Amino acid sequence: MAEETLAPPREQPAHTDAPRRRAPWRAEAARLAEVVALVGLVVTQPLLDVLGRSPDFFLFHRASRGDVLLLVALIALAPTLPFAALGALALLGGRTTRGAVHTVLVGLLLAALAVQVGRHLTPLRGVPLLLVAGVAGAGAAAAHRRWRALRRVLRVAAVGPAVFVGLFLFASPASAVVLPRGDGGAAGVAGAGAHPPVVMIVLDELPLVSLLGPDGRIDATRYPNFAALAAGSTWYRNATGVSGWTPYALPAMLSGRYPERAVAPHYSQYPDNLFTALGGLYQIKAEESITRLCPPSRCEQAASPQQGIGVLTRESGKLLRQLAAPVDSRVDPEDSYREQTAAEAGLDAAEPVPDDPKFRWDTLDDNQPARFTSFLAGLRPAARPTLHFLHLLMPHSPWAYLPSGAHYDAPEDLPNDGAGWVDLARARHLAQLGYTDRLIGETLRTLRATGLYDKALVLVTADHGVSFRQDWQGRGMGAIEHAADQVAWVPMFVKEPGQRAGRTDDRNWEHVDLLPTIADETHVRVPWRMDGVSAKVAPRGRTDKRFYDRPGQPVTITGGVPAPVPLPAADPLVGKRVGVVPAGGAATVANRSAFDAVDPERGLPALVWGTVPDTVPDGARLAVAVNGTVGAVVPVVPPDAGGRRFAAFLADDRLFAAGANRLDLYRVDGGALRRLDLS
Repeated sequence: MAEETLAPPREQPAHTDAPRRRAPWRAEAARLAEVVALVGLVVTQPLLDVLGRSPDFFLFHRASRGDVLLLVALIALAPTLPFAALGALALLGGRTTRGAVHTVLVGLLLAALAVQVGRHLTPLRGVPLLLVAGVAGAGAAAAHRRWRALRRVLRVAAVGPAVFVGLFLFASPASAVVLPRGDGGAAGVAGAGAHPPVVMIVLDELPLVSLLGPDGRIDATRYPNFAALAAGSTWYRNATGVSGWTPYALPAMLSGRYPERAVAPHYSQYPDNLFTALGGLYQIKAEESITRLCPPSRCEQAASPQQGIGVLTRESGKLLRQLAAPVDSRVDPEDSYREQTAAEAGLDAAEPVPDDPKFRWDTLDDNQPARFTSFLAGLRPAARPTLHFLHLLMPHSPWAYLPSGAHYDAPEDLPNDGAGWVDLARARHLAQLGYTDRLIGETLRTLRATGLYDKALVLVTADHGVSFRQDWQGRGMGAIEHAADQVAWVPMFVKEPGQRAGRTDDRNWEHVDLLPTIADETHVRVPWRMDGVSAKVAPRGRTDKRFYDRPGQPVTITGGVPAPVPLPAADPLVGKRVGVVPAGGAATVANRSAFDAVDPERGLPALVWGTVPDTVPDGARLAVAVNGTVGAVVPVVPPDAGGRRFAAFLADDRLFAAGANRLDLYRVDGGALRRLDLS
C-alpha cells in the first residue's frame, strides 16, 4: 500500500508538463498587452486626437469613409506589429532574453511618452528633453520590472486603442465625416422677382491690407484684376470675417449664424446653409476645399479626383513625427492643404492662355489649381438658375507661386515669424496674391466671354486674413489682439446683375451678412433665423465687431477700415549688375544645384536658402544675384533650430533663363561687396 501510495499515476508527467509548455505564450500575450497599451498612449491617442479635431484634413484630401476607416485601423494596429515581431523573435531565446527585450521595449515607449508629456508641461526642448525623457523611461522600466501592480495596470490599459478608436468614430468632430447623420436642411422659398445666376469665390487667408496701395485703394499696379473688380462692383470696405479658422468662418458665412459649437464643417452639422437655401430653386455647382456643406442630394460631385489612403497615410506620418519630436514644430499642419494643379490632376485647361507678354513661361493653364479649372469650365449660361461656388485655398500658404504663375520649391521648416523671417513670409504671401490676381482676371474674362458677367450676382471675398506683424504673426488670439486689422478685415466685393459703376460702402459688414444679402439679391426667403443683416437694408447700429477664436466665445473688435501696411523699402542694390569683386568668406546654399539646369516649365529656384559660418555676424546683409543681377538683399538672422540660416526670395522671374544659371552670394560691407564662395 505504501509503494502504491508513493507511486504517481501514469498520466501525471504529461499533465504537469503541459502548463510549462504553454507558459511562455501566456507570458508573451501579457507582455504584448502591455506594449499595446503603451503604443496606444504614444501613437494611437495623440494621432487620433489631433485628426479627430481636424475634420478639414479629411475633407480637403477628399477621403471616403473607407479611406478614413482604413487609416484609423492602420493607426490603431500597425504600430504594434514591429513590437509583436520582436516579441515573437525573443521567444527563440530563453526566459532571461525575453524579459530583457520586453523591458527595453517598455523603456523606449515610456521614454517616447515622456517626450510628449515633457514638451507640454516643461520648457525643456531638444537634447535636454531627450536626456530627461531617457532617464524617466529607464526609471519607469525598472519600476515596471519590479512591481507587478504596474504590469497589471498596463494590461488593463490594453483596451485603450479600442477606446480611442471609438471616441474618434462616435464623439470627435471628425465623426461627422465618417458617419454623417442627415442629408441637408430646409430649402428656401422662392419669392417674386428675378433669380439671377450667382457666382461666388471665397479666397483664403487674404487680409484686405495686402491689396491696398498707399492711397487706401486697391493697388491697381500690383493687382490690376482686383482693381477692375472693385471698379465694377460694390466694395464693402469695412468687411470682417467672423473667425480666423476656416472650419468656423466658412459655415458662419454660408449659414448666416455666428459659430456656436466646435463641430465639423459638414452638412450633417450645418444642415441649413446657402446650398440648401438655394438648392430647391437653383442648380448647384460647388467646388469646396476643406468643407462639405453642400449635401449630396443638392450638389453635383466635384470633378477633382480622390486623393486616397496614400496621401492620408503620408500626412499622418508627418504629423506623428511632429507629435513625437523633442522640439516644437515650425511646420503648420495646414500647409499640407496645397491645391492640386490642373496638370497634377490631369485636367485640361478650361480656357486658352491669354496673350500676355508678362507671362513668360506659358504655364498658367498647367499651374492653375484643379479646383479652379473645374470651376471655370462650369461657368456657362443655363436655363435653370445656377449657383457657381468656389472656395480656393489661395493665397493661403504653402506659398509656392510667383505672380507670373511660375512654381518654386521651399523647405517646410522655414520660420514665418521673428526678425527677417516675417518679412520673407509676407513677401511670399504677396507674390502668391499676385498669382491669385491672375486667377481673378481669368474668372472675369470667362464671365464676360460667356455673357454671364452682366446677368450674374458676382461675389468675391475671403474667409479670414492673417497677420504679418512681427511677434504677432498668424491667426491666433495674440494676432487678433495685436493685429486685428490684418486678421479680421477681408476684401468683400458684390457685383449686382447689370451693375457697371463701382461704389464703396463702409457699413459695418460682418460675414454673417453674406447669406442674407444673397437671399435678398436672389429673391429667396431663408426659413431660419440668421444673425446677419442684408446689405439691402439699413446698416446695423453698432460699430464693433464679433470675432470667434473659439466657437461660442465671441471677442469684441473695434475699429474701422484698416490703414494700408507700407511695403518694405526696396534695397537700392536690387536690380543692380555686379562686376568682379574680391572674395570675402564662404556660405552654403542648400539648393545650389537647382541653378545648374533650370527648366521654367517645371519651376524656378526663386527661393534661395542656406547657412553661413560664425564669421558672418547676425544682422549682416547678404546680396543674392542671379546671372549677375542682384535679386534680393536679406539679413543674416539669429541662429534657430536650423542653424545660422538665411533665405532670399527672388520674385522677379526675369532673373532666370532656361538652362544653366549663375548664382552668386555677396556680403554687403558698407558700400562694398565681398563675394562668398558657395558650397
